Amino acid sequence: MESALTARDRVGVQDFVLLENFTSEAAFIENLRRRFRENLIYTYIGPVLVSVNPYRDLQIYSRQHMERYRGVSFYEVPPHLFAVADTVYRALRTERRDQAVMISGESGAGKTEATKRLLQFYAETCPAPERGGAVRDRLLQSNPVLEAFGNAKTLRNDNSSRFGKYMDVQFDFKEGAPVGGHILSYLLEKSRVVHQNHGERNFHVFYQLLEGGEEETLRRLGLERNPQSYLYLVKGQCAKVSSINDKNDWKVVRKALSVIDFTEDEVEDLLSIVASVLHLGNIHFAADEDSNAQVTTENQLKYLTRLLGVEGTTLREALTHRKIIAKGEELLSPLNLEQAAYARDALAKAVYSRTFTWLVRKINRSLASQDAESPSWRSTTVLGLLDIYGFEVFQHNSFEQFCINYCNEKLQQLFIELTLKSEQEEYEAEGIAWEPVQYFNNKIICDLVEEKFKGIISILDEECLRPGEATDLTFLEKLEDTIKHHPHFLTHKLADQKTRKSLDRGEFRLLHYAGEVTYSVTGFLDKNNDLLFRNLKETMCGSVNPIMAQCFDKSELSDKKRPETHISLGNRTRVDRVATQFKMSLLQLVEILRSKEPAYIRCIKPNDAKQPGRFDEVLIRHQVKYLGLMENLRVRRAGFAYRRKYEAFLQRYKSLCPETWPVWAGRPQDGVAVLVRHLGYKPEEYKMGRTKIFIRFPKTLFATEDSLEVRRQSLATKIQAAWRGFHWRQKFLRVKRSGVVVQGTFGGAGSRGGMGHRGEKKVSYLWYPQPSVSSHGGAAHWVGGRQPRGNGQPRPSVGELIHGFILRHAPRCPENAFFLDHVRTSFLLNLRRQLPRNVLDTSWPTPPPALREASELLRELCMKNMVWKYCRSISPEWKQQLQQKAVASEIFKGKKDNYPQSVPRLFISTRLGTEEISPRVLQALGSEPIQYAVPVVKYDRKGYKPRSRQLLLTPNAVVIVEDAKVKQRIDYANLTGISVSSLSDSLFVLHVQREDNKQKGDVVLQSDHVIETLTKTALSADRVNNININQGSITFAGGPGRDGIIDFTSGSELLITKAKNGHLAVGGPTAEFSVMKAPVAPLTPDALLSPPPLPVTKDSSFQTGIQGHPQSPPANSCLLPALS
Repeated sequence: MESALTARDRVGVQDFVLLENFTSEAAFIENLRRRFRENLIYTYIGPVLVSVNPYRDLQIYSRQHMERYRGVSFYEVPPHLFAVADTVYRALRTERRDQAVMISGESGAGKTEATKRLLQFYAETCPAPERGGAVRDRLLQSNPVLEAFGNAKTLRNDNSSRFGKYMDVQFDFKEGAPVGGHILSYLLEKSRVVHQNHGERNFHVFYQLLEGGEEETLRRLGLERNPQSYLYLVKGQCAKVSSINDKNDWKVVRKALSVIDFTEDEVEDLLSIVASVLHLGNIHFAADEDSNAQVTTENQLKYLTRLLGVEGTTLREALTHRKIIAKGEELLSPLNLEQAAYARDALAKAVYSRTFTWLVRKINRSLASQDAESPSWRSTTVLGLLDIYGFEVFQHNSFEQFCINYCNEKLQQLFIELTLKSEQEEYEAEGIAWEPVQYFNNKIICDLVEEKFKGIISILDEECLRPGEATDLTFLEKLEDTIKHHPHFLTHKLADQKTRKSLDRGEFRLLHYAGEVTYSVTGFLDKNNDLLFRNLKETMCGSVNPIMAQCFDKSELSDKKRPETHISLGNRTRVDRVATQFKMSLLQLVEILRSKEPAYIRCIKPNDAKQPGRFDEVLIRHQVKYLGLMENLRVRRAGFAYRRKYEAFLQRYKSLCPETWPVWAGRPQDGVAVLVRHLGYKPEEYKMGRTKIFIRFPKTLFATEDSLEVRRQSLATKIQAAWRGFHWRQKFLRVKRSGVVVQGTFGGAGSRGGMGHRGEKKVSYLWYPQPSVSSHGGAAHWVGGRQPRGNGQPRPSVGELIHGFILRHAPRCPENAFFLDHVRTSFLLNLRRQLPRNVLDTSWPTPPPALREASELLRELCMKNMVWKYCRSISPEWKQQLQQKAVASEIFKGKKDNYPQSVPRLFISTRLGTEEISPRVLQALGSEPIQYAVPVVKYDRKGYKPRSRQLLLTPNAVVIVEDAKVKQRIDYANLTGISVSSLSDSLFVLHVQREDNKQKGDVVLQSDHVIETLTKTALSADRVNNININQGSITFAGGPGRDGIIDFTSGSELLITKAKNGHLAVGGPTAEFSVMKAPVAPLTPDALLSPPPLPVTKDSSFQTGIQGHPQSPPANSCLLPALS
């Protein structure tokens, strides 16, 4: 760690403890910014790791990185997730004490990814005996299954965990291999099953099943592929997400299910339940003459009865009636439409949440060691991984945020407690006096929430049980009466005149350790009750689906009172509501963590737009506050900023003192004492412990490190001088010895009279490679007077060869002829081995002067031949792709900011298949083939209201479609032009020629694939030269005698609204913020000349399109350098 201190002005410090102004939040954030700018996403606060999500792959998780951090002291290498992982693992084995890694942060901060990387590190580096290999695979494969059923796309994160997870990994003490595991889940967000906010999705598994399931499977389940057909999947209006490949993810999930010991029957039963939730959402009701609800969707009801394994008549009755027990008699009370919809949604939530709980139990059975030879828990140690939601503050905070923030209060309390305990234990072990630390103790807030009888949860439970009409507002009134004097609680009634303006009457405010949060009480009682009508429970308890039979235990029916949430405890049942369940499970989790040695990873999200390189200071300050990082830093810095073992400190800084350099022969502690005296440390700046030195101020360490840097320069100069002297002397001696050998060889021949055995003159011979095939078939011959040349003349001697080299630049003559021939032949043979590999390879061997002209001619012929071969190999589909890309380059290159993003992505022949286009539309088009189809958003000409549409290109016209109706047909002859802005927005305008006032005006559209859409439109309509790229604004014909204006401004994210002046205001990202959603690999000749599989059309009936692989091409499948 100390090695990076000399660059602290540029990259900051690796440990926040070394910040000089450690109480300044601005200094804390500035240090984060410096490191983030240099792609250094990890920083320590003592043993706590702070991680900033880079939103791109930094290539820092390879096997080489794992080996670098394996078995190395925590502070010897730069901060990294693997450093924490290795430290925890070594402590697990050497100290034989259970460990826990607690990962927290906002949604999108990288918690789930950090958990995956930790498991990957242990899977790669831990020993893997035969019995441990299967467990290791199950641990890894449990992740995609839990993510499918428990994660969803939210506004903040495309793969947000909607539940808390704690995983225990059991390690064999002797071998250090993983041999078992166990998972606990907390507070699944089951309300997402029936409702999603705009721009969000339901749980991943629904979309994965529809997109990736086999046709036979979907037919059995009664499902169709279009998510728009299901009420529970359309509320967020975000079924398709470009960054999520549901089809591929489904393959991963199916493989994972088999790895974690799911049988085919269990998979079939599980998918039946998933499908039943979708069918439940499509159950509709109508009111009869008495205003009672009646089921109107018989087909959905039939599927439900088969998939859930229940009686159809019983289910119908349970969905439209409520069973009431009064004075020992059972009465059926009919439900109105609102109550029936509530009952339906409650059943869907109960079925899904209980199935998720069953799934976790099933995974735990798979992870449990089943081998008789496996070690027992007594001979193992446990590593816990906690991936839990961070503090949440939204515009509207409800029951879920209350529970989540209560969880964070408990964990913060534990965090500070264990940090203080760890600090105090270290001081006592080293014999250093402990100095009391001032910090905010949030026990007062935890008691406010969880205290018996007077806590918020107890009051909530009491209100749920109270006879009479209990409502959310009566709950709020009870809170005001009971805890009105608490300093951390406030309501509209209790607030002063100024504060009341920010508090509605149905809200209360808690002052958490991280700041104020205002909660709306709306829905608190319903969500805490989690009410499921008794007859619905009875129906589900009679299910023949094996999973449902385990999820709905008949023991729940033993209580004849109000139908509540039940917890099974052996042979008896305890009634607990959701908040109390969560409190009890949280207290259990705290006890588990308290029994282990903790390590902490705090994850931070740098921006809401998920853009790499963007540092949103306001957002990060918010997270630093809510993660309690400044509080943690103050606790860590209350005493000494830096501490290190004597051996490590002496080894690093011994060169600064003549008495300790180069070797200190005594005790390390004595050596450090001599060293600090030489460096001039003052008594108040440091303390000497039993095994460590403690330095109070960072500036003391910085000065020491700066002195070491100067000393290193001096030592490096001396070492370089010594090495260079040694190196060149050795080289001189080798040359000298070689010269003696050569002189002895050739000089000896002349001193013996220069005559051979028969009076012939002796010459020296040289083993010389023959450049051409000789009559003997040999490839090498003796060069000398004894070996004949091709013309019968003897080969040249060494002297003649050297003489030819000297005259190589002279005109050809007998003295240099052989040498020149040899050089030419060698060049041609070398050229044959080093010919360019493809048309982009510009390498070419340097020719000798005599062959320069011939070399250029050969190079030209070679290039023409390669180009000819390449052109012959291009398929018609690839040629069409290149032509479209070339047209896009001609239109948009250097003119539109988001054009570079489109270059590495191949154009797809169509974005919609025939199954996604209404048969009525296809019938209206008649024999006209659809050349291209893409979903778009159309903005009304008057109020600019967005409406989902489909844009179809035929050979003759652009067709705008709404569901089953053709809204507008624009013949290419009437398409006068296309306008688009220069920013990274996706809006464009189709300008239409109007022959009379009855015709509609221009069309304002938005497409997620704007470059592709406009390129294909321009080619189909022959309007390549009619695309106008505007800056500032676009004027369009909005209707008879009325023009509309679109104003474009740059910003960090796309924002489309109607401005006060009546214009359509579009805030489009500039090139600075415009980044690709997936990283693009470097452009290589192989990527250019070996085209990837091309995207397939969504339906084979489309006439044009590139046939190939259905997936999007890899990022390195770039087309031509000129395009970008």
